[in-house]
Amino acid sequence: MVALIGIDCATQPAKVGLALGELDGEIIRIKACRTGSPREEPAWIVSRWIEANGLALLALDAPLGWPRAMGAVLVGHQAGAGMGAAAHELFRRETDDAIYQRFRKRPLEVGANFISRTAVAALNLLEQLRYTTDQPIPLAWSPADLQYTAAIEVYPAATRLAHGSPGKGGSIEGLEPLLDLSALDAGLPASEDAIDALVCVLAAADFIKGRARPPEDLAIAEQEGWIWTAEV
Repeated sequence: MVALIGIDCATQPAKVGLALGELDGEIIRIKACRTGSPREEPAWIVSRWIEANGLALLALDAPLGWPRAMGAVLVGHQAGAGMGAAAHELFRRETDDAIYQRFRKRPLEVGANFISRTAVAALNLLEQLRYTTDQPIPLAWSPADLQYTAAIEVYPAATRLAHGSPGKGGSIEGLEPLLDLSALDAGLPASEDAIDALVCVLAAADFIKGRARPPEDLAIAEQEGWIWTAEV
């Protein structure tokens, strides 16, 4: 069985939400839901979950790539020179536009907001996990890729909307029928970050079940990243 690990990424360990779940038919059994801390860093917690389960899908709420145009324009750019591209081309990815077209909700632009720091933290976390688990942890592009532990990019707000729930962060309103929380002895934590990580687990389940919309252009997605979200 594939362990589903949701990670609501952040630059500080105590703000990183973490959730562990597994599929039981159409229900997702949540086995852990918490945040990291300075004493228990996210990479250590997730490494233990991976090692205990053997095979896992990591669903990270953070951009895992940058717009192609940004990279192309910045190579060799000199101070004071024109950019030669519109701002939205530099700061938005194709997946950001695709999410907006479907849900009328736009993810934060990785090239233009503080989310860039979160993106770097997410990529560094993935690299830490590769080192501590001695696994390559590639990005997955279809459920067939899950022969080994892999990772995908997700966006909890879009996952909520795809399942008919309000896109409000830190909430599972409307998602309760999909979740089995009985293993959480203390109930859901108060942390919105932890609850967003739980929704990342739901997005991982959608991917495994083949219900998440794939990119139209895989080559672009492999460079920029792709937000996996269930069909409405």
